[in-house]
Amino acid sequence: MVSTTAYEGFPAAVGVSRLRVYDWPTVDGHPGGGTPHLHLACTEGYVVTGGRGAVQTLTTSGFRETPLEPGTVAWFTPGTIHRLVDEGGLEIVVVMENSGLPEAGDAVLTLPPQLLTDRATYAEAVRIPPGAGEERQAEVARARRDVATRRFLELRAATEAGDPGPLAEFQRAAVALVRPQLDDWTGRWQDGAHTAATATAAQLTALREQDGHHLTEAAVASTGPTARGRFGMCGRLDVYQGI
Repeated sequence: MVSTTAYEGFPAAVGVSRLRVYDWPTVDGHPGGGTPHLHLACTEGYVVTGGRGAVQTLTTSGFRETPLEPGTVAWFTPGTIHRLVDEGGLEIVVVMENSGLPEAGDAVLTLPPQLLTDRATYAEAVRIPPGAGEERQAEVARARRDVATRRFLELRAATEAGDPGPLAEFQRAAVALVRPQLDDWTGRWQDGAHTAATATAAQLTALREQDGHHLTEAAVASTGPTARGRFGMCGRLDVYQGI
């Protein structure tokens, strides 16, 4: 019999973080912005809590810009290259499908092709030195963002000119990069989102049978940030362990 015990992590095994988008001027003239990238197996959502800006997205269907302001909820599916643009104090609660996968590498930055040839080369290109001081980490994060932004702008220009080749090449390179990680990702998904969905299915079955035993196991949990101001892809992150 499948256990009806509720999943103990955050609801539906999603990830949550707080984001303050980088206010460093961008290479194309915006007051601030994040690093363009895509996720390969996770849908991402934004709940805007402060400031204004936009999320620029690029898919095989083309380029799109979605305005962001307090109260906006926006989300996009795997394969969407996305870039946050800050027009003033943009702050977001980020909700990420499949908690644990993004931290395990389910994101590929839009770097030039020569930096996507293998996992070691890519890892070195995106690495922010953990032992360096904040000033050095900021310098590396900004340089990384600017390199990825320039390639994003090239991909956008090619797509808008009717040439799908560069975007398709980037997608193929991203898939090849993450292939060695898929066994690990599968385990994380089984322990997280799959377990949560399976528990719900068992609870619905139990309720049909007039069995409410799982209600006697109700529990409450809370947590706070385990790290504040971490240099992320799109800005400074407050992160929560296990969420």
